[in-house]
Amino acid sequence: MTEVPFPRAQVHFGVFFQGVNHSTIWSDPSSGSQIDFETFRRVATTAERGLFDAFFLGEGLRLREQDGQLLDTDIAGRPDAITQLAALAGITSRIGLVATQNTTYNEPADLARRLASLDVLSGGRAGWNAVTTDNAWTGENFRRGGFLDHALRYERAAEFLSAAREIWDAWDQDSGTARTVERETAHFRFAATPTVPRSAQGHPVIFQAGVSPAGRDFAAAHAEVIFSPFGTHFEPAREFATDIRTRLVAAGRPADDIRILPGTQIVLAENESEVAEKKRWVLENQITGATALSLAGQVWGKDLSHLDPDGPLPSEDPEPAKISGTRGAQRDGQDRAAIAAQWRELAETKRLSLRQVAVETTARFGFAGTPGQVADELTRWVRHGASDGFNITPYLVPTGLDEIVELLIPELQDRGSYRTSYLGATLRDHLDLRPPLSRR
Repeated sequence: MTEVPFPRAQVHFGVFFQGVNHSTIWSDPSSGSQIDFETFRRVATTAERGLFDAFFLGEGLRLREQDGQLLDTDIAGRPDAITQLAALAGITSRIGLVATQNTTYNEPADLARRLASLDVLSGGRAGWNAVTTDNAWTGENFRRGGFLDHALRYERAAEFLSAAREIWDAWDQDSGTARTVERETAHFRFAATPTVPRSAQGHPVIFQAGVSPAGRDFAAAHAEVIFSPFGTHFEPAREFATDIRTRLVAAGRPADDIRILPGTQIVLAENESEVAEKKRWVLENQITGATALSLAGQVWGKDLSHLDPDGPLPSEDPEPAKISGTRGAQRDGQDRAAIAAQWRELAETKRLSLRQVAVETTARFGFAGTPGQVADELTRWVRHGASDGFNITPYLVPTGLDEIVELLIPELQDRGSYRTSYLGATLRDHLDLRPPLSRR
């Protein structure tokens, strides 16, 4: 019998509220607004009812574009993350509240204060997903274009996190007084005094999502939770987790000092005979005809809306310029001709239409099965070291967590691999994390 390395490990869940995406089935009658507070309330309170660790909110500083026009196939407005989470703090009592915030286009003193305020007002439930966007498209909001090349953005992010932690630590809990923190480096020049005390968890929990070698080293040095794309296949996930644990030790930290929560999608069917049909329904409704033409247009560099999505790929060659990053990082800077050649080979080999190629090449599937089957697989992942849990992106918003809470979580609890109640009050408690790095 194969030894189980973590026989008592339990599954941790977060919910990832993306906003802009084409994984949400917008056409379903139950699909709600991505701006109205009621949608956020429903998702957050359902997740809390399901004893999730965290509500994880994506953030975008600029609407996505394609060919110079606003992308209207999956556009969704996104209220400011910290403002939205502050509102949710008042109607929840346990679930963690994680804000995606940028280290390239913020300043340490201001952001540290806003995150500390959320942490205090929520009773120690705040988290910070530190991202390092450096593209000129986002940078246009700040009159300085890309601002930093790829090699420097992690350098600035490391300084940013160090400065934020020092500001949070500058409040003396015993005396109730604060000292001034001064920094003067190539990236920052400020003198800041904290205006709020530390929360019950000490600092906001630091999340990070980079999977490049530089991103992994950054996580090993600074992060407490890592959000990865390895949420479908077991072996790549375990290889990633092993690599992160090795880097943690090299950075002088315990191997279990980070919680690894890959992003995933879960599709459940009560009967095994219904699983394949429901999985296909989800995929086909995520990639509508308009979305397929838009994705192909991104590759070909031109408007293809006149084509039949259920017909063949375009016969003409794509534009020579590399793909713009205005639709996100998935194909940013990639060679259009190379991708078009791969698509044509796939279409010819499998006899696929344009839309079917789009489905095949963009599907980021996670788990599909009966509640019992999925519970067995998730338990295997955490007990064999492939992850500590999952950050779930629902394919329906705001109702997509209902079947997970009502059908999957009881199965996990029956296996002893999911909590039956919150054991603490803070996000750090839920994740079973050590004290903040700067306070050990």
